Amino acid sequence: MKKTALKVLMTSVIAFPLITGGSMSAHGEIGKPNIASAETQIKVEDGMTQPIFSLNEAIAERVFVETATDSDGDGKLDRVRADIIRPKETEEGLKVPVIYEMSPYRSGIKGVPVYDVDVELNSVPKKGKRLGERGKPQANLPGYYDDYFVPRGYAVVLAESVGTGLSDGCPTTGDEHEILGTRAVIDWLNGRAKAYDANGQEIQADWSTGNVGMTGVSYNGTLPNAAAATGVEGLKTIVPIAAISSWYDYYRSNGAVIAPGGYQGEDADNMAEAILTRNNPEACSKVIKQLTEGQDRETGDYNEFWSKRDYTKDADKVKASVFVVHGLNDWNVKTKHFSDWWNALGENDVPRKMWLHQGGHSTPYSFRRDVWLPTLNKWFDYWLYDIKNDVMEEPMVDIQREDKTWHTEGNWPAAETADTKLYFSPAADRYGGGLSLLPVSNKNKQNQQFIDDASITAETLAKNPGSASQNRLVYVTPPLEKSIRISGTPEVQIRASIDRPTANLTALLVKYGVGEPEIVTRGWMDPQNLQSEERSTVLTPYREYTFTWDMQPDDYVFKKGDRVGVVILSSDYRYTLRPEAGAKITIDPERSHILLPIQGGERAFQ
Repeated sequence: MKKTALKVLMTSVIAFPLITGGSMSAHGEIGKPNIASAETQIKVEDGMTQPIFSLNEAIAERVFVETATDSDGDGKLDRVRADIIRPKETEEGLKVPVIYEMSPYRSGIKGVPVYDVDVELNSVPKKGKRLGERGKPQANLPGYYDDYFVPRGYAVVLAESVGTGLSDGCPTTGDEHEILGTRAVIDWLNGRAKAYDANGQEIQADWSTGNVGMTGVSYNGTLPNAAAATGVEGLKTIVPIAAISSWYDYYRSNGAVIAPGGYQGEDADNMAEAILTRNNPEACSKVIKQLTEGQDRETGDYNEFWSKRDYTKDADKVKASVFVVHGLNDWNVKTKHFSDWWNALGENDVPRKMWLHQGGHSTPYSFRRDVWLPTLNKWFDYWLYDIKNDVMEEPMVDIQREDKTWHTEGNWPAAETADTKLYFSPAADRYGGGLSLLPVSNKNKQNQQFIDDASITAETLAKNPGSASQNRLVYVTPPLEKSIRISGTPEVQIRASIDRPTANLTALLVKYGVGEPEIVTRGWMDPQNLQSEERSTVLTPYREYTFTWDMQPDDYVFKKGDRVGVVILSSDYRYTLRPEAGAKITIDPERSHILLPIQGGERAFQ
């Protein structure tokens, strides 16, 4: 299958069951009282619920929850399918909390066309080749959350997002329709919405305490972010794993049209087309057209369409606690998503915890299961059952270093991190130069040039920093005398002119040491958005401007003897649009720099 294929925004679909007690919690009202007999109460040891309920005897049922939206415009409120598994004791009066996962993937994903990226910038895109069918995602993982949590007194709800499978409506890639579809299940579990069985008989969630925790990976982790940003009552905690916090940052960057890693040409409209697995999908043709128009692939600007899909701006509404999990090498849902969400939550005093690992788009169940499951157990017990354990007394952040060892931090970015400028200093060969703490003299202005060639990958252009190349500029430090750690978001600023109205701008942060160069992080910009990501500005060819853009956040240790490198190029083959070669960018290196978030600041270099 071609690498342009639309992916499933997850590594696996996961399900969690939950349980809750019925006392007044330190975190707020738990919900309805637990009226079960003493023999069916939960068992707690070492601050964690224990497996005393039978999974084999658990009750499984399916309901269709009525939402507050009519996303397909048929005059009827959408209903979303929800499958439930809960301890049999809930039929005898036991009331339990819920672990809830909403997913658009339960009925698979269709092969759909994506955009051709071999186009001139700001031109109307044509459709690319049709993609083949991808494998159907798993509905659950044997031995995972359902097996683990239902015996501990939780219920699990697995629901199907609007427009997918047996749910009504249309997929809308993260806006209010999908959010209202997600919220409806929480409302039903709290007695504020209606649900029906397949025969149309109304079903009550009278076994629910009303306490809900959401979780999931990728899209399934994004919908918890979206629901939490509405402040919905009853959602006590979320555990978003590899999750999107702003769909603009998934498909755009500083005005540039950017692909999710490995999926060149995908955009919001064909994502919706891919998950449109309901019966009679043609009912959503108008909605898909609206997505195509709203996403504005031509300019790449942030607009109202993207604002509706930006959850960070509503972080002040979040009432749920948040346990963030993200890979530092996730180039599908890039690191900006966890960083911006984490910072916004912190600014609004939301209780939070975070794991950062060295993997990509994945879940800790696959690589740290022995610690992950007990930690998750304690987390849900604390927030949904009001069990007094030490999960909120632990260090806030667990971070995995490059050697795969785990360490704890009080917060993120790391303590004593300071933005540190490294100035570009041109070399005589005009193909790059050095990086230094002190700016170089600007008396004898020495410009440097490079020419765009989108057919050359960034990985190739990062190689051989000491050799001449007309397609990039490389600036490197001397070998480091001791290790330095970056923690946060690097930012690049160049003074440059372009010989045409626009071009791509890309920056790479590279480790040069033993073996092949390693691209630590990277960032992109449409130079027409030099003033704001919300507005493109007409550029005059050959006129100098100051272009400033961020790179993807990271936490990385350069070792003693390594050299820190910055590579400036134009098109990035795997991420940007790919125009015909030839755009010439001329920069003034003496008025250009990179800002690195370094633990210890300038002292780290001295």
